[in-house]
Amino acid sequence: MIDSEGMMIESQYKMNLIKIGLKIAYYRKLQGMTQEELAEACDLSSGYISQLEAPNCFFCPSLKTLFKIAEVLGTTVSKLTDIED
Repeated sequence: MIDSEGMMIESQYKMNLIKIGLKIAYYRKLQGMTQEELAEACDLSSGYISQLEAPNCFFCPSLKTLFKIAEVLGTTVSKLTDIED
């Protein structure tokens, strides 16, 4: 059984994953890239990128993947994971 504090933590975790996905989409669009182009440049599938960016999907990328995405997008992992702004 999950208590109310556990539910709040789970909810915040999901919101943070959504924010990371939205940041990936933001930086991708700044570069004028499609999901397919980002996927190809990162050696990932376009479906994987789609899952990361979906605001209704709670998909957690590995750090290795985040570093690869950040490099391709010309940004840093810290900017992708800065969920406070």
